[in-house]
Amino acid sequence: MIARNILLLLLCSNVFLAAIATAPQTCPADASSGCGDNSSGEWEGEFFPGIPKIKYEGPSSKNPLSYKWYNADEEILGKKMKDWMRFSVAFWHTFRGTGSDPFGVQTKFWPWEDGTNSVAMAKRRMRANFEFLNKLGVDYWCFHDRDIAPDGKTLEESNANLDQVVALAKELQGKKIRPLWGTAQLFVHPRYMHGAATSSEVGVYAYAAAQVKKAIEVTHFLGGENYVFWGGREGYQTLLNTDMGREIDHLARFLQAAVAYKKKIGFNEEFKLNIECNHATLSGHSCHHELETARINGLLGNIDANTGDPQIGWDTDQFLTDIGEATMVMLSVVRNGGIAPGGFNFDAKLRRESTDVEDLFIAHISGMDTMARGLRNVAKLIEDGSLAELVRKRYQSFDTEIGAQIEAGKADFEILEKKAMEWGEPKVPSAKQELAEMIFQSAL
Repeated sequence: MIARNILLLLLCSNVFLAAIATAPQTCPADASSGCGDNSSGEWEGEFFPGIPKIKYEGPSSKNPLSYKWYNADEEILGKKMKDWMRFSVAFWHTFRGTGSDPFGVQTKFWPWEDGTNSVAMAKRRMRANFEFLNKLGVDYWCFHDRDIAPDGKTLEESNANLDQVVALAKELQGKKIRPLWGTAQLFVHPRYMHGAATSSEVGVYAYAAAQVKKAIEVTHFLGGENYVFWGGREGYQTLLNTDMGREIDHLARFLQAAVAYKKKIGFNEEFKLNIECNHATLSGHSCHHELETARINGLLGNIDANTGDPQIGWDTDQFLTDIGEATMVMLSVVRNGGIAPGGFNFDAKLRRESTDVEDLFIAHISGMDTMARGLRNVAKLIEDGSLAELVRKRYQSFDTEIGAQIEAGKADFEILEKKAMEWGEPKVPSAKQELAEMIFQSAL
């Protein structure tokens, strides 16, 4: 079967339609007010009044709108912090999240929303996005196509809507800001209820291909460094009505066609994996385990910086604020030599009860500071050297002639049998797990 060696970059996102609100601090969202209007009818104004550009103030600062640990241009382990992190704001959670969940309606009413899903509203959100990025001091953003521009009645109309919003994004980006990645939203519309690349309907398969083609094009046009596949509806509900082999082959052909097209337009990055921490824990693994598995296979490409509630068995997409977990995440990143051209995207959303515009900044500052603190802790561990030495000693029996033969694939079972008889019963030393944990905790 052709699909066995095909790799998917997986992301999780929750995309919601925004709703109507009023604006006590900025121009009213009511388009009829004329406040901030220009000749094109596009609303302009300050989206985050009273929020300054976020600066590094150090660990002693009590200012919630400041960085305590993330100092973008500070060098740690030979790289600037911003180059280790490559932070990215996720458009869907930040600007399309409403606070709704399976048990309740929206709780967030951002001042700039007018209750529509129009192109004009999409442009307004895009302006808010770039003000947010500039005030946060982040150089990257990421998006799904239908997050940033509305679906039309036809594919042609959807593409035209996207082109308008992307043209504005290109203008607002300037030369510094660009997408970490873009992707196609192939999961919200009912046409994708059976999947996209694994749909049982060839018309849906073709529509998904056309949508991905366009999403690759606009990501490339915006200077995006990566393109991501998220198979949110791929799979099956029951095998009773599913030809799984055929679906997997279709998915493989879809990815092969995507690779062929991205090469055709000059998008050169090959497949790697995007690891989502919340998905790792949902599958019963730690995020560190997933990162190390990807890293040692040369496939670590990007990280969804989020986490879940350990008491809830679903995808809660919370900002990662656990210092220990962040330190283990950064251990993998440092061992990998960084993750460029990937980075950390905040596939994380405000809690349902957090409803102030200020909370958007506080959540990102907290997430960024947590990862920065993790990096600083890794630097401590490397400088101390005790943990690395403990690991080295644990495997030192392989730092021998026979060990080298084993690792080179030159020790067959006959050779190993002779060694076992020569050595007799092996002595098995302590793994020193508690000492390893003590050393790790001392860096926190």
